[in-house]
Amino acid sequence: MKYKVALVDDHHLLRIALMGLINKMDGFEVNLEASNGLELFEKLQHCVNPDILILDLNMPKLDGFDTAKLLNEKYPEIKVVTLTMYDSEAALIKLLRAGIRGFLKKDIHPSELNHALKMIVELGYYYTNSSANKLASLFRLNSMEFFNKVMLSDEEITFLQLTATDQTYKEISIAMGISLRSVDHIRDQLFEKLDVKSRVGLALFAIKNGLVHF
Repeated sequence: MKYKVALVDDHHLLRIALMGLINKMDGFEVNLEASNGLELFEKLQHCVNPDILILDLNMPKLDGFDTAKLLNEKYPEIKVVTLTMYDSEAALIKLLRAGIRGFLKKDIHPSELNHALKMIVELGYYYTNSSANKLASLFRLNSMEFFNKVMLSDEEITFLQLTATDQTYKEISIAMGISLRSVDHIRDQLFEKLDVKSRVGLALFAIKNGLVHF
């Protein structure tokens, strides 16, 4: 029996390389590949569901965060792991809330990839030492500072993502469907939570923590 693996990444060469590696591993085969979340959901309607799905975060049309959230809602039986260069505390927490089963860095060695796939099948999850240590450190804090700085609401995350664009605060209020006064309130709350004093500081936090992709 071979476990089926799906690859979702907008870089065609990376998908081909990963597919070649995985198809050579005992017990695994790639049965689906897609360049973004929208293409993935279209293909899932016409093929056997994969056991494991390796998901890139930085994709057009429907990025990895939103794709993971929808997968958790519509296909909870698929074990989703991310392939990314981001392992910041904010990104890890957001992905855990979306149902992610593990984190793989893009510079992972083929032998570690093989080990990760086996652990996901056997245990249901896989975290690198770096990710595990960061998560353990976060939960050991058990303080208001942790919750204030990391457990951001979806509205706050959306606002942070928009601060890294060239939109004005008025345009951000229209994009979010809220009043300009509400935008000011969210901004001031984030200034206090994240200990920054300007929009540039908010944008840098969003970029540093993998909430914005270019």
